Amino acid sequence: MALIPLLPLFHNFNREYFNGTLTSASKPLVAVRWSDGKLRKTAGFYRRGPKLNGCYKSEIVLSKPLLEFLPREAIESTLCHEMIHAWIDLVLRLQEGHGPNFHRRMIAINSAQDQFQITVRHKFPVPISSPKWWAICPACGLRSSYQRMVKGAACRKCCNLHHGGKWHASCLLQYESAKESI
Repeated sequence: MALIPLLPLFHNFNREYFNGTLTSASKPLVAVRWSDGKLRKTAGFYRRGPKLNGCYKSEIVLSKPLLEFLPREAIESTLCHEMIHAWIDLVLRLQEGHGPNFHRRMIAINSAQDQFQITVRHKFPVPISSPKWWAICPACGLRSSYQRMVKGAACRKCCNLHHGGKWHASCLLQYESAKESI
């Protein structure tokens, strides 16, 4: 499938699912674009850039290599997913990943239409690469593969089980190079 223009889709979704809150004077609060071809591990992302003239330079980038041969629904669900992140950041002014606000908006959009379904994790075909790091929980010993070390990451299973779902230092992941363990 040929790549579709993203801005008209953005404006349509903004009207339908975000009450026009992602624009100001008909201009998007966030830039929307296709990747330059290098984004191959994820379908898309939202990022808030540095502050320029009192405003953040935010953008939504969708992966050209991953999405160009998938059905339109894959593009729509990915764009809408990233728009929820932008809405949480720019409108609600919260720092939240896939938390309760994300889930509420995702469920509301999914129930309002049947053209596509937004999910927290997509199931699009992504090339598999070897992990660079193993993250090991000191409490339960669970090993998870990571491409990069994530500062402050803790074992969700142990935090949920032993600390009421709250982050705790005793569950802080320890990293080991995947190359050393081969």
